[in-house]
Amino acid sequence: MNTPAAKGRMTYSGPFTLLLLASIIGLAYGVWYAYSVFLVALLNEFGWSRSTLAGAFSVFAIVHGCANPLVGYLCDRVRPAIVMAVGSVLLAGALYLNSLIEQVWHLYLTFGVATAIAVSLCGWTPSVILVQKRFSNRLGLALGIVSAGIGMGMLIVVPFCQYLIDSVGWRDAFASFSLVCLAVILPSALFLLKIGKSEQEGIPVDDSVSDISKHSRSKNITLAQALRGKAFWLMAAAFFFGGVCSQTLHVHQVAYLVDHGMQAMTAAVLVGIVGVASIVGKIGGGWLSDYVERELVYVWGISILVVSVFVLMFVGETGQHYVSYLYACLLGIGYSATAALMPAMMSDRFDGPNFGSILGTGLLGSALGSAVGPWMGGFLFDVTGSYTTPFLIAILCGVIAAAAGWNARKLRLLTKSY
Repeated sequence: MNTPAAKGRMTYSGPFTLLLLASIIGLAYGVWYAYSVFLVALLNEFGWSRSTLAGAFSVFAIVHGCANPLVGYLCDRVRPAIVMAVGSVLLAGALYLNSLIEQVWHLYLTFGVATAIAVSLCGWTPSVILVQKRFSNRLGLALGIVSAGIGMGMLIVVPFCQYLIDSVGWRDAFASFSLVCLAVILPSALFLLKIGKSEQEGIPVDDSVSDISKHSRSKNITLAQALRGKAFWLMAAAFFFGGVCSQTLHVHQVAYLVDHGMQAMTAAVLVGIVGVASIVGKIGGGWLSDYVERELVYVWGISILVVSVFVLMFVGETGQHYVSYLYACLLGIGYSATAALMPAMMSDRFDGPNFGSILGTGLLGSALGSAVGPWMGGFLFDVTGSYTTPFLIAILCGVIAAAAGWNARKLRLLTKSY
């Protein structure tokens, strides 16, 4: 919580906490986004269909989402850093098991189930809860900084994994990355636990900054009460349809660009550029959302995401690969709205002792969208031999997500409550 003294100065542990959290989720979700390059490697070695390979990611997304309510419940009752520490050990073990894959069911079990649970334990939900408790007055900026770690993960982890795949093969790439995650995430989580016990200060800010959202907060709302409200379901719809749009691109973009003549390593570097752009989008959008209505910033971001799909399709149709860099920048800035702003919008409405459970349940919408989109893309490609239809569906889902965010704003202004 912010004390009067904290409002007059920047504490040491505040920025360092955000840096550690960004590092943790950068690695945890580096696993998520690196699957696009592992998909190509598995496709080349085993010849499995794209719907089969995308299906493993869909299982990952569903399991990750189903684990989030439990993770949120745990974080409401024990320190989030403890949950992260346990997750780091499980993540290292799960990644090593991925290196032993021989059959399709191995992939679905080790990546789709075990890795997903581990990422959930040391990933976004405990990070958001920790930030929401300590940085409430600058929540948009703080979440933007932390979620920018995912962009750094995309920038560093995806090309690094592609380099390992090219150098030593995908099996050793999984095994090596398991050691990196353990070496970074576990000590970071333990240090967060240590400083969390000694300080409860956040980023200093004048109280007027958060007035834009204070009227909509319900401090003691329960999960059951949230589920009975329209606001929750608008948030869940934005999570779902935004997830379909963004994750269809994230999972299939490398395969799509390789199909249209781009080198795999170049496509992996392009994913890194998406990550760099997302850092700008998340920090900038988070900062802006502390001063401008968050829903407006969200709608702007989703609109940019929709435009990025058109640009990617243009690259495929024309073969003008240099335009793909514009696509990467638009995707990075646009999809960041689905990652950084939605938890802040949830906090505006459901702040309180049950926020973790409510957030975790809301993230089920994101998980389902992240599952449906990639599988739909792979299935329709197998049927039609083209990504045109799934990309058009992704555009439609982006429009629906923007509409849900806009209606959430209208509801807030109408009711002046959650």
